[in-house]
Amino acid sequence: MSTLHLDQIAAGLAFIGARVGGLMIFAPFFGSASMPMRIKAGFVVAVTLLLYPVSAIPRIPFEPWTWARLLLSEAVVGILFGLAAQFVFDAAQMAGQILGVQMGFSLVSIIDPQTQADTPVLSIFHQMIVLLIFLQMDVHHWLLRGVAASFAYLPPGSAGLTLSATSEVLRAAGGIWLAGVQIAAPVLLATMLADVGLGFLGKASPSLPVLFFGLSIKSVLGLVVLVAGMATWPRFFERHFVDAIAVGERLLHLARS
Repeated sequence: MSTLHLDQIAAGLAFIGARVGGLMIFAPFFGSASMPMRIKAGFVVAVTLLLYPVSAIPRIPFEPWTWARLLLSEAVVGILFGLAAQFVFDAAQMAGQILGVQMGFSLVSIIDPQTQADTPVLSIFHQMIVLLIFLQMDVHHWLLRGVAASFAYLPPGSAGLTLSATSEVLRAAGGIWLAGVQIAAPVLLATMLADVGLGFLGKASPSLPVLFFGLSIKSVLGLVVLVAGMATWPRFFERHFVDAIAVGERLLHLARS
């Protein structure tokens, strides 16, 4: 009887840890490559121990193949929940890449502290601002509360990567492009109008070195519009983070098998 009890404790800790660990892989802030692995592992262990007493874990017989399948499905649930929020950051990073090309900063790159990859500087700027908004709004707390509540709605053993859940992930990923263009739209419009104006100026006065000072004008104009447009970012990203949590809830519903 005591062996069965120990099996249930081990199963509960393993399944909760797999779901929380899956969240830590792709979720913004938690999945950052700049965070040491031992800190992530300690955080997963701490959250698992906190969630175990309040999570209802069904009795699951100890069979290696069954446990492996359930551990994988639990990790997938956490990954899906983290991806829903990460897509907002991907949209901001895409907006930075688009503006980097448009404003002449595409060749200026530094090491991204989140991914440790060589990334255009405007992409990192967008990502850092969105991360500050993410933390200021306590969205990381939303994610943790969502994962904690998911055990009541989707107990271990009842989750699966269904076709509907996969379609929802792809649909949410497709929104990255739209959100990225929306973020970059004010600067894109201003620099495109500058291109048109400089084109007419070059036609009217061919002797003017339009190509020489045109890039500087676009860069300064783009930065001015970018700074001015950042006043709307908190409301914009608040709406998208709320939508991301709603997507995560839909994925939990669709992953129910």
